[in-house]
Amino acid sequence: MSAAAASAEAARAISAAQRRLLLLTALRWLPVGVTLGVTVLLPLERGLSIAEVGSILAIQGFVALALELPTGALSDTLGRRPVLAASGVLAVAASVLFLLADSYALFAVSLLLQGIFRVLDSGSLEAWFVDAVHEHDPQAEVAHSLAKAGTVLGVAIAGGALLGGLLVAWHPLSALSALVLPLIVAIGLYAGYTVLVVVLVRDTPREGAAPAHALPTMLHAARQTPRTIVDGLRRAATSRVLAGLVLVEVFWSVAMIGFETLTPVQLEGMLGGEAAAAAVFGPASAAAWGLFAVGSLLASRLSGVIGVTWTAILSRILNGAFVVVMGLSSGVVGLLIGYGLTYLAHGAAGPMHSALLHREADRSTRATVLSLNSMVSGGAYSIGLLVLTAFAGATSAATATVVAGAFSILGAACYLPALRQERSRRAALNAA
Repeated sequence: MSAAAASAEAARAISAAQRRLLLLTALRWLPVGVTLGVTVLLPLERGLSIAEVGSILAIQGFVALALELPTGALSDTLGRRPVLAASGVLAVAASVLFLLADSYALFAVSLLLQGIFRVLDSGSLEAWFVDAVHEHDPQAEVAHSLAKAGTVLGVAIAGGALLGGLLVAWHPLSALSALVLPLIVAIGLYAGYTVLVVVLVRDTPREGAAPAHALPTMLHAARQTPRTIVDGLRRAATSRVLAGLVLVEVFWSVAMIGFETLTPVQLEGMLGGEAAAAAVFGPASAAAWGLFAVGSLLASRLSGVIGVTWTAILSRILNGAFVVVMGLSSGVVGLLIGYGLTYLAHGAAGPMHSALLHREADRSTRATVLSLNSMVSGGAYSIGLLVLTAFAGATSAATATVVAGAFSILGAACYLPALRQERSRRAALNAA
């Protein structure tokens, strides 16, 4: 095959992988949008207290802390496809159990399964895509494709949120709660996603690897998982760039508490009740996720001009600054404008951060590195949630939001090692 023909074949394969990434990303996150709010409201409707709902939701964070690295290593050793398929099956099982649950114990088991689904899912689809691209072009830049995936993610959640709201308002199953239909639709979407994962995802063969059979491969993965975890941790300990990227999550997670958890509390205080706050927060969330998609698209364009790292730095600073604006707002309009702008920057930051992480990983540790990043994010979020909600109770939600935003801006400094590396790489390419 001539060089031109080989290049054209590689381009077609990369384009096909990107289309699959975007389709699977949309189906993965659409049910999340459909059930936005239902995860809290259905347990409350079935008799749980707010404190009990908070405790079952926290289960996911504890699962992430315990299982992120092992499941990431499992994806690196067993393969992306079986891990993604298993996560889809668990998503369906967790959603069915959540739909049927009528006690604290059943809701807790459902959230436990959902936590396992999320840690299995964490990073595996991205890792598959990057593996597929680098199989055809090891030097290919994936930032633009990941930004497109971020755009699709935001559109999917925004569209799902609107669909979920319409399903609740429609309420055709009058004998059941209005909150049931969105869950039924979400179960169907998760099932469809799982089928498409099995059909569309094909693992990139590892160099020198023999054809795999299910049981021997799983046993080998179990033996290799501890070594892969150690390799991932060692890589973070010896790489200032990777350590800096992972530390960014500490600051980013605190910002997320400000614009995700504390925003409804601020709205409740401004509007005088939970029902009024929920009525405003639903459409605002859909609009915000639409802006998230726009942010991902803008980041893709901007990174081509100023570079991936500078785009990540700018997004981190703006995200934190807009959280501060939310805390300083004295009215609903100002708060929601800040909320939307925060998601705009949030959407820009995600794909750039992911692209930088992928630069620091190879085929054997890619999902482990992404899981290490998620583990730090989940741990920081859980601890920050305890601290900031207590602080908000002692002061106000607005004050806690300002503190969260100001603190998160400091995380931009953690990108400096990556910036120096990007400059060195660019200088080397120019010299060549």
